Amino acid sequence: MIVNSSVILVATHDSLCPMSYLLAFDFGLARIGVAVGQTITQTATPLATLSAKQGKPDWLLIEQLIKQWQPQQLIVGEPFNMDATDQDITLRARKFANRLSGRFGLPCQLVDERLSSAAARDEIFESGGFKKLKKTEIDSVAAALILESWLQQNS
Repeated sequence: MIVNSSVILVATHDSLCPMSYLLAFDFGLARIGVAVGQTITQTATPLATLSAKQGKPDWLLIEQLIKQWQPQQLIVGEPFNMDATDQDITLRARKFANRLSGRFGLPCQLVDERLSSAAARDEIFESGGFKKLKKTEIDSVAAALILESWLQQNS
């Protein structure tokens, strides 16, 4: 006769929850939007908009974000024209992705970002109207949309 039987499963964080963080970047010459996302919920959250000088970011700020979030992978929006041809900034976004990967030793993937900034403006406008529409917010929201797109494509 079994009076009380219970099984306790002990699992490490890694085996129980294969969650990993990702950082995404919406590259621009004056501003670079950053968002964080994670693989369990398949969601992304805008983090910050970094200032850039001719596309050159403050690498120390990016390093701080990478140390804080410890992402498994980096995602960079790849800008294309609507007909899928490269824009003037496409090559610079690719170079930025290569530099991210080289500097931090993390895999970095590019994802088509067509209309991400327009979608970000729409999302911000819908949540708070014209008064909420700030350029600095648009870039980080665009990065979140880029990351959510990548998550959907790779789930």
